[in-house]
Amino acid sequence: MFPHHREREQPIFSTRAHVFQIDPATKRNWIPASKHAVSVSFFYDANRNVYRIISVGGTKAIINCTVTPSMTFTKTSQKFGQWADSRANTVYGLGFATEQQLHQFSEKFKEVKDAARLAREKSQDKELANTALTIAAPQFSQSPPVMCVNGPEDKLFRSQSADITLSSEKERIKKMLSEGSICEMNLEAELFTLQDSNSKLVAALHEANANVEQWKKQLAAYQEETERLREHVADLEAHGVQGPSDLLKDELTQSLEELEALLKAKDEEIHILQSKKAEYHEMEHDRDEAIRRLREMEMRNSDLERRIQNTEQNLSNCLEERDRMDNEIQRAVEILDIKIFDLNDLRQSLVKLLEK
Repeated sequence: MFPHHREREQPIFSTRAHVFQIDPATKRNWIPASKHAVSVSFFYDANRNVYRIISVGGTKAIINCTVTPSMTFTKTSQKFGQWADSRANTVYGLGFATEQQLHQFSEKFKEVKDAARLAREKSQDKELANTALTIAAPQFSQSPPVMCVNGPEDKLFRSQSADITLSSEKERIKKMLSEGSICEMNLEAELFTLQDSNSKLVAALHEANANVEQWKKQLAAYQEETERLREHVADLEAHGVQGPSDLLKDELTQSLEELEALLKAKDEEIHILQSKKAEYHEMEHDRDEAIRRLREMEMRNSDLERRIQNTEQNLSNCLEERDRMDNEIQRAVEILDIKIFDLNDLRQSLVKLLEK
């Protein structure tokens, strides 16, 4: 199936990048789909008016994604971007060598998404036009007899109006569902970014805590050394040693000042790390809020899908009712044709009788 599509598709853009897929188990970590940078290309199928993103690693297709108007490509860093594919139930990530390559791919993704949206709108307009022609066709097939059945014709027009109303409602709900999918993907991208920043900050905090413990041990050793030197100075002063004690006191005072400056610097570093810890808690709060919004969006999408199913069921019932009414109208027309023919015969018979 894949080579057959490639024969009728034309490449419109190509670049090289490292391909990743989100871990389906954790939905947090990235799994490399290729060992090195591979070609990632946009293809256009003129027969089906479809755009796809394709990447092949060796003999295996690692990306085979149909671009839809609801997709959004998000730049998460200077050289990394991602988008979600609801059909494949995964999130793709691309790592580029330069920021310019990421920008070119992002612009092409937006261009292709807009083209896919226009193609879908044209396809829907064509389907509506075909549906309208199908509905209007029975009005011209039996033009003379329809004049005799005004009542059922009014019912037919009302069923067509209900059909169009249900179709517009279905399109409106589909639009709401697509907007909900876009919001959901944006929330997922935001959640992935927060989780990545969270893991980096946790590692930095662990390293900082280890450094703080080491600094505390060094500070305790310095303080012990300072106390020992002070005791030594006191002993020297008690034994009346004047010359060397003054020189030693100056050295100890200088060492003490250096230790106090070092202690002050370490206190500032500890204060900075504590402020980063507060930022870490704030990011955790943001992550929980993003998860809550994502769950609300999933519930909203489920409700919209249920409403679409109900609308489709109502539309199907209306179509069945319209077909049933068409059959009844056809039978009524046939009966009226027979009655008119009988009345015409009766009229001719009466004319003949009057002529006699």
